Amino acid sequence: MVASRLELNLVRLLCRCEAMAAEKRDPEEWRLEKYVGALEDMLQALKAQASKPASEVISEYSRKVDFLKGMLQAEKLTSSSEKALANQLLAPGRVPTTARERVPATKTVHLQSRARYASEMRSELLGTPALDVRKRAGVAGPRPGDEKQSAAELDFVLQRHQDLQEKLAEEMLGLARSLKTNTLAAQSIIKKDNQTLSHSLKMADQSLEKLKTESERLEQHTQKSVNWLLWAMLIIVCFIFISMILFIRIMPKLK
Repeated sequence: MVASRLELNLVRLLCRCEAMAAEKRDPEEWRLEKYVGALEDMLQALKAQASKPASEVISEYSRKVDFLKGMLQAEKLTSSSEKALANQLLAPGRVPTTARERVPATKTVHLQSRARYASEMRSELLGTPALDVRKRAGVAGPRPGDEKQSAAELDFVLQRHQDLQEKLAEEMLGLARSLKTNTLAAQSIIKKDNQTLSHSLKMADQSLEKLKTESERLEQHTQKSVNWLLWAMLIIVCFIFISMILFIRIMPKLK
């Protein structure tokens, strides 16, 4: 399938953003963030097109745009340990954006940012204390006690990093348990509702059968009552008729 003009523009802008992400940028640089925002808009427009690319291609574009967006959010964090943790959670692209790339540019950017954040962590642990030691000790160099302190600080940061990962894993496990509990509760409620509905339908069927039976009995009883009433009326009419005849014949004789 021939790429549309919108897709070509998206690929060009994506290559530009990947190149800018691989470069060392000034903290006040704002263009990359604007470009990534434009990438999101172009990706949404591409998804809405009738002649859009295959779903795998769309997923790869989304993966790379999400990676760039997450990388920018990680750069805004304060501590290098938080940046390193956020960087580990990012997922770079799997396929090169252009044919000239042997390795996906986002993967290269991911490795570069991981190494940069690790270097920043080492600088926070070893750089500032070592500088203070040099200022205090002069040319004599660091003492064994200071080296032990730096190693202890490094262990502390690594332990903190591990604690953050464990805390994140526990939160995800808690969310999974909560979701499982809510799902089981919803299933139980739905099961009870189905049982109640089945019982109501069964009772309705029984009531309908009883109503039908009683209607038939009432109809039979009504028919019997009408027959007896009809015979009683006929007897009364006959009796009256005979009485009138007798009365008419008896009255002249009396005169």
